[in-house]
Amino acid sequence: MSFRGVRASKFRHVYGTPLKREQCYDNIRVSKSSCDSSFCAVNPKFVAIIVESAGGGAFIVLPLKSTGRINRDYPLVGGHRGPVLDIAWCPHHDNVIASASEDCYIKIWQIPDRGINRTYTDKDAVVDLAHHQRRVSLVLWHPSAQNVLLSAGSDNLIVIWDVGTGTVLREFGTPDVVFSASWNYDGSQFLYTCRDKKIRILDPRSGEVLSEAEGHEGMKANRAIFLKNGLVFTTGSSKPGDRQYSLRSPDKLDDPIVRIELDTSNGVLFPFYDADTSMIYLCGKGDSVIRYFEVTSESPFVHYISTFQTPDPQRGIGMMPKRGCDVSSCEITRFYRLNNSGLCQVISFTVPRKSELFQVDLYPDTFAEQPALSADEWVAGVDKEPVLISLKDGVKEPVKKENLRMERKSNVLDRGVRSGDQHDHGATDINENAEAEFVTQLKQLEKKMEKKLAALESKMEEENRRLKAVIIKHESRIRMLEQQGAGDAPEEPNSHLAPDEV
Repeated sequence: MSFRGVRASKFRHVYGTPLKREQCYDNIRVSKSSCDSSFCAVNPKFVAIIVESAGGGAFIVLPLKSTGRINRDYPLVGGHRGPVLDIAWCPHHDNVIASASEDCYIKIWQIPDRGINRTYTDKDAVVDLAHHQRRVSLVLWHPSAQNVLLSAGSDNLIVIWDVGTGTVLREFGTPDVVFSASWNYDGSQFLYTCRDKKIRILDPRSGEVLSEAEGHEGMKANRAIFLKNGLVFTTGSSKPGDRQYSLRSPDKLDDPIVRIELDTSNGVLFPFYDADTSMIYLCGKGDSVIRYFEVTSESPFVHYISTFQTPDPQRGIGMMPKRGCDVSSCEITRFYRLNNSGLCQVISFTVPRKSELFQVDLYPDTFAEQPALSADEWVAGVDKEPVLISLKDGVKEPVKKENLRMERKSNVLDRGVRSGDQHDHGATDINENAEAEFVTQLKQLEKKMEKKLAALESKMEEENRRLKAVIIKHESRIRMLEQQGAGDAPEEPNSHLAPDEV
């Protein structure tokens, strides 16, 4: 008789804890668009949320530490003429974000470190990418190549851009509208799911379809992601409408390794993957739960861990990169959950440990902010895995970063632009403009203070002269009175005048 013990795993006990309301963001007008988007993007500096706005699409950018109630007149990033459908922070530059809209445009923005303190308009976009003929519903950055961006629209096109020059690198036609897309670990392949319920893996340089198979049979939108080990994780529904997830091999996409039914809810399941811990979090639109699983090489391969539950349904959700997690409290991930009530709830997932030392087993080396190769190298056929850093001593900022500059036919998101490089009349440098404006205001204030000081000194000198004249006059009067008292003083001149006339 054999006995199988409890599965050994350091992530068998993971607990989700919602932060207090004052540590979250409140009073947010979350977008009411019917697009299957997460409406939220997070990085170690900012939280970006797509919101309702009049006269076009917009989203807000909130610094991580500026929690609490958000004013109704909070500045917007509102350069689009149609509703914003998707946003994504650049993994290699924490100040750069891409937004896609119904107006067929993709815009690249740069947000200063001190947070957004003014409204951004169409002219403030660093780069405008125009090629799609219908609305753009998906933007996805390359994991290791700098400035490479993938976009998909309702015109049945997938476009790969070089954001540095604003040019199209590759363009692929699709049989139907794209629901989701995902790069593999080193960015040498990508997959996408369509309305035709199929999953396709492509070579992004040649456009060759490497593998193709039927996904989930139900009518709900299929979504798929690449895992670090090369496997494919998918979500969808069965014919009766039960929501499912599956694990597949790229070589045998039509033969799932695992296919499990979850529930009968109507919301689309969004899979969020943590490559460092091999954990997958399933968040459904309209659900009040977050289920999380661990993927291993042991049967049944996708191990259910637990469920985080709240009373409020979620409208959207964003996942913090590992660089933004708190290693001192053994936090392995953090979610920013948008409720219909306008609350952005912060949920911290931790592994309880008694020791306060750095937990090496919980925090392997994770993705760094530094790209592994340039866009030109990637187009030439070079593939490299993302650059990794250790979180043991915290995330260290590199040597002073150069400000972002825009220059046609150059790398606009390159950190190494020289300060003496020339750029065209339409160039924008947000940090330098803010600094120049501050210096100008400071000089104007100094001039005003100098004028006031000069006027005050002149007035003091005039007052001193008047006081000296009065003192001399009184001293002369005193001497004459003293001489009169001694009896030898001559007749005082002007003695015939009245005292007031002297």
